[in-house]
Amino acid sequence: MGAEDQSQCIYAPSQMASGPSGGICSTGCCHHIQTAMIEELQGNFSYTKFLFMGFPEIYKYRRLLFLPFFLSYVLAVVGNSLLLCVIRNTESLHSPMYILVSALAVVDIIVPTAIIPAMLLSFLFDLNEISLTGCLTQMFVTHFFSSVESTILLAMALDRFAAICKPLHYTEIMNSSMFLKVLLFTLIRSGAIMLALVALAAPLSFCKSNVIHHCYCDHMALVSLACDSISKNNAMGLVVIICFVGIDISVIFFSYVKILHVVLVSAAGEDRWKAFHTCGTHLMVMMCFYFVGSITFLSRNLNIPIPIDVNTFLGVMYIVFPASVNPIIYGVRTKEIRNALLKMFKANINRVSIGKILR
Repeated sequence: MGAEDQSQCIYAPSQMASGPSGGICSTGCCHHIQTAMIEELQGNFSYTKFLFMGFPEIYKYRRLLFLPFFLSYVLAVVGNSLLLCVIRNTESLHSPMYILVSALAVVDIIVPTAIIPAMLLSFLFDLNEISLTGCLTQMFVTHFFSSVESTILLAMALDRFAAICKPLHYTEIMNSSMFLKVLLFTLIRSGAIMLALVALAAPLSFCKSNVIHHCYCDHMALVSLACDSISKNNAMGLVVIICFVGIDISVIFFSYVKILHVVLVSAAGEDRWKAFHTCGTHLMVMMCFYFVGSITFLSRNLNIPIPIDVNTFLGVMYIVFPASVNPIIYGVRTKEIRNALLKMFKANINRVSIGKILR
């Protein structure tokens, strides 16, 4: 259409245009008016209810996904609850390191509980709808406590650094004042960044679709449905990566390198191997946590072409895998906790045996 024709097709929101059958406008003119009407409707409309569609390629087999994720969730909850119980009931474990392990266990119960039960219900009964308010709440809880986990891992690395590299000053460094500072730092950093993340997502107009290609309200999975500009949201996603991956993992890595250096210089052959094995295991689990988290965050920010099913799986494993293995890495494999666990089991067995005898 030329400029003259287009000037005759100016769309006024208060007016309705008849189709070609009405004889009011030409086909090209009607198409121009319909496009304008759609654009205006999109500008005024925003979905408030969303549907999760995490594994579209294997959607018809979704009920088969229930069992592995259910077992992973049970392992995470039972393992971390048992770890908390052992530390709480063993006075010798009331030290800074095990207080941090307890905090990690609490986070590893909260984060999977925020997403896995609802995900399991969607697999079995197709209960996959969520409101915008519920979505934003789940987003904040998931990302906030995941960032808290990053800070706890950072604090644990610094605790081991102080214990091994600065043993004479350990009690001075890791005191109640230090714990209060760590708590305040965690709440301020994680709270401020994640509130900003949610605050930037809340006012967006979600008119593209109401289907979230994920199993929970991941930040970029939601904001990618917006019709507005999401440049600020993308920038905030990069801030999260820089703060919780770039900074934290650098400090953690440096701490473990220093720990290994001190141990390898001063320890004997078998002790060296134990230290190397322990530090290596911790670093591998942490790297999985940070690496998978970075991929899920950056894949949408940088338009990395990852299949939806793969991205969803990585996003869920970023939550479930650390929660499932941390009780083993920081619990069962730790001599003090293992001994306390065996002692607690023996005490319970003896109590049951005595109860049966008395009957």
